[in-house]
Amino acid sequence: MPRQQTPGGVDRRMRSAAASLTSLTALAAMSLVAGPAAADNSAGPCALTRTAAHHSLGVDTWNRAYPKPERRLNAVMVFLSFPDARPKTTPEELTADYFPVTSDFFERASYGRFKLVPHPQKEWVQMPKTSTEYGIQRDWDPDDRAAYLRDAVVTADRSVDFSAYDIVYFVADPDAPGVDSDATKVVNFDRPIRADGTELRRIVTVFEQHPPDRNVLAHETGHVFDLPDLYHRPTDGKGDWDTYVGDWDVMGSQFGMAPDLFAWHKWKLGWLTTDQVDCVQSGTSLHTLQPLAEAVPRGGTGGTRLAVVRTGPGSAIAVEARGSAGNDGDTCTEGVLVYRVRNEAASGGGPIEVLDAHPDTEACWDRSVYPPLADAPLEVGETYTVPGERITIEVADRTQSGAYTVKITT
Repeated sequence: MPRQQTPGGVDRRMRSAAASLTSLTALAAMSLVAGPAAADNSAGPCALTRTAAHHSLGVDTWNRAYPKPERRLNAVMVFLSFPDARPKTTPEELTADYFPVTSDFFERASYGRFKLVPHPQKEWVQMPKTSTEYGIQRDWDPDDRAAYLRDAVVTADRSVDFSAYDIVYFVADPDAPGVDSDATKVVNFDRPIRADGTELRRIVTVFEQHPPDRNVLAHETGHVFDLPDLYHRPTDGKGDWDTYVGDWDVMGSQFGMAPDLFAWHKWKLGWLTTDQVDCVQSGTSLHTLQPLAEAVPRGGTGGTRLAVVRTGPGSAIAVEARGSAGNDGDTCTEGVLVYRVRNEAASGGGPIEVLDAHPDTEACWDRSVYPPLADAPLEVGETYTVPGERITIEVADRTQSGAYTVKITT
Protein backbone atom coordinates (compact mmCIF):
# COMPACT_ATOMS: atom_id res chain seq x y z
CA MET A 1 0.00 0.00 0.00
CA PRO A 2 1.16 3.61 -0.56
CA ARG A 3 3.03 5.01 2.38
CA GLN A 4 2.08 8.18 4.19
CA GLN A 5 4.27 11.17 3.47
CA THR A 6 5.96 13.64 5.78
CA PRO A 7 6.87 17.26 5.01
CA GLY A 8 10.54 16.48 5.36
CA GLY A 9 10.21 13.58 2.94
CA VAL A 10 8.57 15.84 0.39
CA ASP A 11 11.54 18.24 0.33
CA ARG A 12 14.02 15.43 0.10
CA ARG A 13 12.10 13.76 -2.73
CA MET A 14 11.89 17.01 -4.69
CA ARG A 15 15.64 17.48 -4.52
CA SER A 16 16.22 13.84 -5.47
CA ALA A 17 13.85 13.95 -8.44
CA ALA A 18 15.20 17.27 -9.67
CA ALA A 19 18.77 16.02 -9.51
CA SER A 20 17.93 12.85 -11.38
CA LEU A 21 16.00 14.66 -14.04
CA THR A 22 18.75 17.07 -14.91
CA SER A 23 20.30 14.21 -16.89
CA LEU A 24 17.05 13.23 -18.55
CA THR A 25 18.04 13.99 -22.14
CA ALA A 26 17.49 10.70 -23.94
CA LEU A 27 13.93 9.37 -23.94
CA ALA A 28 12.55 6.78 -26.30
CA ALA A 29 8.97 5.54 -26.63
CA MET A 30 10.02 2.51 -28.62
CA SER A 31 13.40 1.45 -27.22
CA LEU A 32 14.70 0.06 -23.99
CA VAL A 33 17.75 -2.08 -23.38
CA ALA A 34 17.00 -5.71 -22.70
CA GLY A 35 16.93 -6.31 -18.98
CA PRO A 36 18.18 -9.26 -16.96
CA ALA A 37 16.45 -12.56 -17.48
CA ALA A 38 14.41 -14.51 -14.97
CA ALA A 39 13.87 -18.20 -15.71
CA ASP A 40 10.30 -19.23 -16.51
CA ASN A 41 9.49 -22.70 -15.27
CA SER A 42 6.48 -22.91 -17.60
CA ALA A 43 8.72 -22.89 -20.69
CA GLY A 44 8.88 -26.10 -22.69
CA PRO A 45 10.20 -27.36 -26.02
CA CYS A 46 7.73 -25.17 -27.93
CA ALA A 47 8.65 -22.00 -26.04
CA LEU A 48 10.42 -19.43 -28.19
CA THR A 49 13.46 -17.78 -26.61
CA ARG A 50 13.41 -14.09 -25.69
CA THR A 51 15.54 -11.99 -28.03
CA ALA A 52 16.84 -8.42 -27.99
CA ALA A 53 13.85 -7.26 -30.06
CA HIS A 54 11.76 -4.60 -28.30
CA HIS A 55 8.96 -6.44 -26.45
CA SER A 56 10.16 -9.78 -27.81
CA LEU A 57 7.55 -12.54 -27.58
CA GLY A 58 10.01 -15.13 -26.35
CA VAL A 59 8.59 -16.92 -23.33
CA ASP A 60 11.59 -18.80 -21.96
CA THR A 61 12.67 -15.95 -19.66
CA TRP A 62 11.16 -12.79 -18.20
CA ASN A 63 12.72 -9.35 -18.66
CA ARG A 64 13.01 -8.13 -15.07
CA ALA A 65 13.15 -4.52 -16.22
CA TYR A 66 9.35 -4.85 -16.38
CA PRO A 67 6.92 -5.60 -13.52
CA LYS A 68 5.39 -9.04 -14.01
CA PRO A 69 1.60 -8.98 -13.50
CA GLU A 70 1.29 -12.07 -11.33
CA ARG A 71 0.32 -10.27 -8.17
CA ARG A 72 -1.25 -7.06 -6.96
CA LEU A 73 0.37 -4.00 -8.54
CA ASN A 74 -0.29 -0.45 -7.37
CA ALA A 75 -0.69 2.32 -9.93
CA VAL A 76 -0.69 6.04 -9.16
CA MET A 77 -2.73 8.40 -11.34
CA VAL A 78 -1.47 11.98 -11.37
CA PHE A 79 -3.66 14.63 -13.00
CA LEU A 80 -1.78 17.45 -14.72
CA SER A 81 -3.30 20.84 -15.52
CA PHE A 82 -1.74 23.80 -17.32
CA PRO A 83 -1.67 27.59 -16.80
CA ASP A 84 -3.45 28.20 -20.13
CA ALA A 85 -6.60 26.17 -19.32
CA ARG A 86 -8.99 25.63 -16.46
CA PRO A 87 -9.99 21.95 -16.26
CA LYS A 88 -13.60 21.22 -17.19
CA THR A 89 -13.46 17.79 -15.61
CA THR A 90 -12.50 16.55 -12.18
CA PRO A 91 -9.94 13.91 -11.25
CA GLU A 92 -12.85 11.76 -10.06
CA GLU A 93 -14.53 11.94 -13.48
CA LEU A 94 -11.33 11.06 -15.30
CA THR A 95 -10.60 8.20 -12.91
CA ALA A 96 -14.02 6.78 -13.75
CA ASP A 97 -13.08 6.85 -17.44
CA TYR A 98 -10.38 4.24 -16.79
CA PHE A 99 -11.31 2.38 -13.62
CA PRO A 100 -12.64 -0.09 -12.76
CA VAL A 101 -12.89 -1.01 -16.47
CA THR A 102 -9.10 -1.41 -16.88
CA SER A 103 -8.70 -3.42 -13.68
CA ASP A 104 -11.65 -5.58 -14.68
CA PHE A 105 -10.09 -6.24 -18.09
CA PHE A 106 -6.88 -7.57 -16.55
CA GLU A 107 -8.65 -9.54 -13.83
CA ARG A 108 -10.67 -11.37 -16.48
CA ALA A 109 -7.69 -11.79 -18.82
CA SER A 110 -5.53 -13.23 -16.04
CA TYR A 111 -8.24 -15.54 -14.68
CA GLY A 112 -8.01 -13.66 -11.39
CA ARG A 113 -4.24 -14.09 -11.09
CA PHE A 114 -3.49 -10.37 -11.35
CA LYS A 115 -5.02 -7.32 -9.69
CA LEU A 116 -4.31 -3.78 -10.89
CA VAL A 117 -5.10 -1.35 -8.07
CA PRO A 118 -5.41 2.36 -9.00
CA HIS A 119 -4.49 5.13 -6.57
CA PRO A 120 -5.83 8.32 -8.16
CA GLN A 121 -4.74 11.64 -6.74
CA LYS A 122 -7.63 13.84 -5.70
CA GLU A 123 -6.39 17.21 -6.97
CA TRP A 124 -4.97 18.66 -10.15
CA VAL A 125 -1.28 19.60 -10.06
CA GLN A 126 -0.35 22.47 -12.35
CA MET A 127 2.56 22.24 -14.76
CA PRO A 128 4.93 25.24 -14.91
CA LYS A 129 4.41 25.82 -18.66
CA THR A 130 1.35 26.17 -20.88
CA SER A 131 0.10 23.10 -22.70
CA THR A 132 1.08 24.53 -26.07
CA GLU A 133 4.70 25.05 -25.03
CA TYR A 134 5.33 21.30 -24.74
CA GLY A 135 4.60 20.53 -28.42
CA ILE A 136 2.49 17.49 -27.51
CA GLN A 137 1.82 15.20 -30.49
CA ARG A 138 2.04 11.56 -31.57
CA ASP A 139 5.56 11.76 -32.97
CA TRP A 140 6.83 14.00 -30.22
CA ASP A 141 10.09 15.91 -30.40
CA PRO A 142 12.35 14.15 -27.86
CA ASP A 143 13.45 17.40 -26.21
CA ASP A 144 9.86 18.60 -25.77
CA ARG A 145 8.84 15.21 -24.40
CA ALA A 146 11.78 15.23 -21.98
CA ALA A 147 10.82 18.72 -20.77
CA TYR A 148 7.23 17.58 -20.20
CA LEU A 149 8.24 14.53 -18.19
CA ARG A 150 10.87 16.44 -16.23
CA ASP A 151 8.32 19.05 -15.20
CA ALA A 152 5.67 16.43 -14.48
CA VAL A 153 7.85 14.34 -12.19
CA VAL A 154 9.20 17.32 -10.26
CA THR A 155 5.74 18.87 -9.93
CA ALA A 156 4.07 15.63 -8.87
CA ASP A 157 6.83 14.81 -6.40
CA ARG A 158 5.48 17.48 -4.05
CA SER A 159 2.56 15.19 -3.23
CA VAL A 160 3.44 11.72 -4.57
CA ASP A 161 5.81 9.16 -3.10
CA PHE A 162 6.83 7.34 -6.27
CA SER A 163 8.50 4.56 -4.30
CA ALA A 164 5.05 3.37 -3.19
CA TYR A 165 3.87 2.45 -6.68
CA ASP A 166 4.63 -0.05 -9.43
CA ILE A 167 3.06 1.92 -12.31
CA VAL A 168 2.80 5.66 -12.99
CA TYR A 169 0.04 7.26 -15.07
CA PHE A 170 0.32 10.97 -15.92
CA VAL A 171 -3.14 12.10 -17.06
CA ALA A 172 -3.23 15.49 -18.78
CA ASP A 173 -6.20 17.85 -18.77
CA PRO A 174 -8.07 16.64 -21.88
CA ASP A 175 -9.44 20.10 -22.64
CA ALA A 176 -6.15 22.00 -22.59
CA PRO A 177 -5.50 23.51 -26.06
CA GLY A 178 -2.11 21.86 -26.61
CA VAL A 179 -3.17 18.33 -25.65
CA ASP A 180 -3.27 15.80 -28.51
CA SER A 181 -4.98 12.47 -27.81
CA ASP A 182 -2.73 10.73 -30.36
CA ALA A 183 0.23 11.34 -28.03
CA THR A 184 -1.03 8.80 -25.47
CA LYS A 185 1.72 6.20 -25.06
CA VAL A 186 4.22 4.61 -22.72
CA VAL A 187 7.52 6.47 -22.61
CA ASN A 188 10.52 4.29 -21.80
CA PHE A 189 13.67 5.87 -20.43
CA ASP A 190 17.02 4.96 -21.98
CA ARG A 191 18.37 5.36 -18.46
CA PRO A 192 16.08 4.99 -15.44
CA ILE A 193 15.58 8.12 -13.39
CA ARG A 194 15.43 8.15 -9.61
CA ALA A 195 12.72 9.73 -7.55
CA ASP A 196 11.99 8.97 -3.89
CA GLY A 197 14.77 6.39 -3.87
CA THR A 198 13.21 4.31 -6.63
CA GLU A 199 13.95 3.90 -10.33
CA LEU A 200 11.34 5.04 -12.82
CA ARG A 201 11.90 3.05 -16.01
CA ARG A 202 8.73 4.07 -17.85
CA ILE A 203 5.69 6.31 -17.47
CA VAL A 204 2.29 6.07 -19.12
CA THR A 205 1.43 9.48 -20.57
CA VAL A 206 -2.32 9.87 -21.09
CA PHE A 207 -3.70 12.63 -23.32
CA GLU A 208 -7.08 11.10 -24.12
CA GLN A 209 -10.29 13.02 -24.66
CA HIS A 210 -13.13 12.68 -22.16
CA PRO A 211 -14.53 10.07 -22.53
CA PRO A 212 -11.46 8.23 -23.90
CA ASP A 213 -11.05 5.50 -26.48
CA ARG A 214 -12.38 2.16 -25.26
CA ASN A 215 -9.72 -0.05 -23.65
CA VAL A 216 -6.98 2.50 -24.37
CA LEU A 217 -5.46 2.22 -20.90
CA ALA A 218 -5.50 -1.57 -21.06
CA HIS A 219 -3.48 -1.31 -24.28
CA GLU A 220 -0.93 1.11 -22.82
CA THR A 221 -0.67 -0.86 -19.58
CA GLY A 222 0.09 -3.94 -21.68
CA HIS A 223 3.30 -2.20 -22.78
CA VAL A 224 4.22 -1.76 -19.11
CA PHE A 225 4.17 -5.58 -18.96
CA ASP A 226 6.47 -5.92 -22.00
CA LEU A 227 3.74 -6.65 -24.56
CA PRO A 228 4.28 -5.36 -28.13
CA ASP A 229 2.13 -3.30 -30.46
CA LEU A 230 0.45 -5.72 -32.84
CA TYR A 231 -0.89 -3.18 -35.31
CA HIS A 232 0.74 -2.31 -38.60
CA ARG A 233 1.53 1.36 -39.01
CA PRO A 234 1.57 2.35 -42.70
CA THR A 235 4.72 4.24 -43.67
CA ASP A 236 2.66 7.17 -44.93
CA GLY A 237 0.24 7.07 -42.00
CA LYS A 238 -2.61 6.13 -44.34
CA GLY A 239 -4.40 2.86 -45.01
CA ASP A 240 -5.32 0.01 -42.67
CA TRP A 241 -3.51 -0.28 -39.34
CA ASP A 242 -5.10 -3.58 -38.31
CA THR A 243 -3.93 -5.97 -41.01
CA TYR A 244 -1.83 -8.15 -38.69
CA VAL A 245 -4.35 -9.25 -36.05
CA GLY A 246 -7.59 -7.37 -36.65
CA ASP A 247 -9.94 -7.43 -33.65
CA TRP A 248 -8.27 -10.32 -31.86
CA ASP A 249 -6.08 -8.65 -29.21
CA VAL A 250 -6.13 -5.33 -27.36
CA MET A 251 -2.47 -4.82 -28.28
CA GLY A 252 -3.62 -4.70 -31.89
CA SER A 253 -6.55 -2.35 -31.35
CA GLN A 254 -8.30 -0.98 -28.28
CA PHE A 255 -11.45 -0.86 -30.42
CA GLY A 256 -11.45 -4.60 -31.18
CA MET A 257 -14.61 -6.67 -30.76
CA ALA A 258 -12.63 -9.54 -29.20
CA PRO A 259 -9.80 -7.75 -27.38
CA ASP A 260 -8.75 -10.43 -24.91
CA LEU A 261 -5.00 -11.02 -24.94
CA PHE A 262 -3.80 -13.87 -27.14
CA ALA A 263 -3.05 -17.10 -25.31
CA TRP A 264 0.61 -16.58 -26.25
CA HIS A 265 0.60 -13.29 -24.39
CA LYS A 266 -1.00 -14.97 -21.38
CA TRP A 267 1.69 -17.64 -21.49
CA LYS A 268 4.38 -14.97 -21.53
CA LEU A 269 2.78 -13.14 -18.59
CA GLY A 270 2.51 -16.30 -16.49
CA TRP A 271 -1.27 -16.59 -16.61
CA LEU A 272 -1.11 -19.89 -18.50
CA THR A 273 0.97 -22.71 -17.11
CA THR A 274 2.58 -25.79 -18.67
CA ASP A 275 -0.49 -27.96 -18.21
CA GLN A 276 -2.58 -25.45 -20.18
CA VAL A 277 -0.24 -25.39 -23.20
CA ASP A 278 0.01 -28.38 -25.54
CA CYS A 279 3.34 -28.67 -27.35
CA VAL A 280 2.57 -30.41 -30.63
CA GLN A 281 5.13 -32.91 -31.91
CA SER A 282 5.26 -34.60 -35.34
CA GLY A 283 2.37 -36.80 -36.39
CA THR A 284 -1.33 -36.38 -35.66
CA SER A 285 -2.70 -35.38 -32.26
CA LEU A 286 -6.03 -34.38 -30.74
CA HIS A 287 -6.43 -31.35 -28.48
CA THR A 288 -9.38 -30.11 -26.45
CA LEU A 289 -9.19 -26.33 -26.38
CA GLN A 290 -11.27 -24.32 -23.95
CA PRO A 291 -12.36 -20.87 -25.24
CA LEU A 292 -9.65 -18.45 -24.20
CA ALA A 293 -11.78 -15.85 -22.41
CA GLU A 294 -13.87 -18.24 -20.37
CA ALA A 295 -13.27 -17.94 -16.64
CA VAL A 296 -11.45 -20.69 -14.77
CA PRO A 297 -13.91 -22.59 -12.53
CA ARG A 298 -13.29 -22.26 -8.82
CA GLY A 299 -10.91 -25.03 -7.84
CA GLY A 300 -10.32 -26.01 -11.49
CA THR A 301 -7.31 -25.75 -13.78
CA GLY A 302 -9.08 -24.05 -16.68
CA GLY A 303 -8.16 -26.75 -19.19
CA THR A 304 -5.93 -26.43 -22.25
CA ARG A 305 -6.00 -22.93 -23.76
CA LEU A 306 -3.17 -23.09 -26.32
CA ALA A 307 -1.60 -25.56 -28.73
CA VAL A 308 1.81 -24.70 -30.22
CA VAL A 309 3.71 -26.09 -33.20
CA ARG A 310 7.34 -24.97 -33.32
CA THR A 311 8.27 -24.11 -36.92
CA GLY A 312 11.82 -22.86 -36.47
CA PRO A 313 14.29 -21.33 -34.00
CA GLY A 314 12.33 -18.09 -33.87
CA SER A 315 8.83 -18.96 -35.03
CA ALA A 316 5.80 -21.00 -34.05
CA ILE A 317 2.19 -21.58 -35.04
CA ALA A 318 -0.29 -21.03 -32.20
CA VAL A 319 -3.81 -22.45 -32.06
CA GLU A 320 -6.47 -21.29 -29.61
CA ALA A 321 -10.26 -21.20 -29.30
CA ARG A 322 -12.17 -17.93 -29.17
CA GLY A 323 -15.76 -17.61 -27.97
CA SER A 324 -18.19 -14.96 -26.81
CA ALA A 325 -17.28 -14.75 -23.12
CA GLY A 326 -15.40 -12.42 -20.82
CA ASN A 327 -13.35 -9.80 -22.65
CA ASP A 328 -14.48 -11.36 -25.94
CA GLY A 329 -18.16 -10.91 -25.15
CA ASP A 330 -18.74 -8.60 -28.13
CA THR A 331 -17.21 -10.87 -30.77
CA CYS A 332 -19.34 -11.63 -33.82
CA THR A 333 -17.59 -14.89 -34.75
CA GLU A 334 -16.40 -17.89 -32.76
CA GLY A 335 -14.06 -20.73 -33.53
CA VAL A 336 -10.44 -21.85 -33.58
CA LEU A 337 -7.96 -19.07 -34.31
CA VAL A 338 -4.56 -19.78 -35.87
CA TYR A 339 -1.67 -17.33 -35.82
CA ARG A 340 2.06 -17.13 -36.38
CA VAL A 341 4.45 -15.90 -33.66
CA ARG A 342 7.96 -14.55 -34.32
CA ASN A 343 10.30 -13.80 -31.42
CA GLU A 344 12.68 -11.57 -33.43
CA ALA A 345 9.98 -9.21 -34.68
CA ALA A 346 9.93 -6.00 -32.64
CA SER A 347 6.88 -4.16 -31.38
CA GLY A 348 4.98 -2.84 -34.40
CA GLY A 349 6.87 -5.16 -36.74
CA GLY A 350 4.37 -8.01 -36.82
CA PRO A 351 5.42 -10.32 -33.97
CA ILE A 352 1.98 -11.95 -34.29
CA GLU A 353 0.09 -12.48 -37.54
CA VAL A 354 -3.41 -13.98 -37.57
CA LEU A 355 -3.84 -16.52 -40.37
CA ASP A 356 -7.14 -16.15 -42.19
CA ALA A 357 -8.99 -19.46 -42.60
CA HIS A 358 -11.49 -17.68 -44.90
CA PRO A 359 -9.36 -15.40 -47.08
CA ASP A 360 -12.10 -14.83 -49.67
CA THR A 361 -14.70 -13.48 -47.25
CA GLU A 362 -15.05 -10.93 -44.47
CA ALA A 363 -17.51 -10.32 -41.63
CA CYS A 364 -18.87 -7.79 -39.19
CA TRP A 365 -18.16 -4.90 -41.57
CA ASP A 366 -20.24 -2.54 -39.41
CA ARG A 367 -18.23 -3.19 -36.20
CA SER A 368 -14.89 -4.77 -37.02
CA VAL A 369 -11.66 -2.79 -37.14
CA TYR A 370 -10.60 -5.03 -40.06
CA PRO A 371 -13.45 -7.12 -41.56
CA PRO A 372 -11.17 -9.41 -43.65
CA LEU A 373 -9.89 -10.99 -40.39
CA ALA A 374 -13.17 -10.88 -38.47
CA ASP A 375 -14.08 -14.34 -39.81
CA ALA A 376 -10.55 -15.76 -39.51
CA PRO A 377 -11.41 -18.59 -37.04
CA LEU A 378 -12.13 -22.13 -38.17
CA GLU A 379 -15.57 -23.53 -37.49
CA VAL A 380 -16.53 -27.14 -36.70
CA GLY A 381 -15.94 -29.36 -39.72
CA GLU A 382 -13.39 -27.06 -41.35
CA THR A 383 -9.75 -27.82 -42.14
CA TYR A 384 -6.90 -25.38 -42.72
CA THR A 385 -3.38 -25.95 -43.98
CA VAL A 386 -0.85 -23.34 -42.84
CA PRO A 387 0.75 -21.69 -45.88
CA GLY A 388 4.39 -22.69 -46.28
CA GLU A 389 4.21 -25.31 -43.54
CA ARG A 390 3.31 -28.99 -43.31
CA ILE A 391 0.72 -28.24 -40.67
CA THR A 392 -2.97 -29.07 -41.02
CA ILE A 393 -5.55 -28.04 -38.44
CA GLU A 394 -9.01 -29.59 -38.38
CA VAL A 395 -11.84 -28.64 -36.03
CA ALA A 396 -13.49 -32.00 -35.45
CA ASP A 397 -16.14 -31.19 -32.87
CA ARG A 398 -17.39 -28.88 -30.17
CA THR A 399 -18.40 -30.34 -26.83
CA GLN A 400 -21.50 -29.47 -24.87
CA SER A 401 -19.34 -27.38 -22.53
CA GLY A 402 -18.16 -25.26 -25.48
CA ALA A 403 -14.63 -26.69 -25.86
CA TYR A 404 -13.29 -27.44 -29.33
CA THR A 405 -11.81 -30.79 -30.35
CA VAL A 406 -8.93 -29.96 -32.71
CA LYS A 407 -6.86 -32.40 -34.77
CA ILE A 408 -3.39 -31.14 -35.68
CA THR A 409 -1.21 -32.97 -38.20
CA THR A 410 2.44 -32.03 -38.72
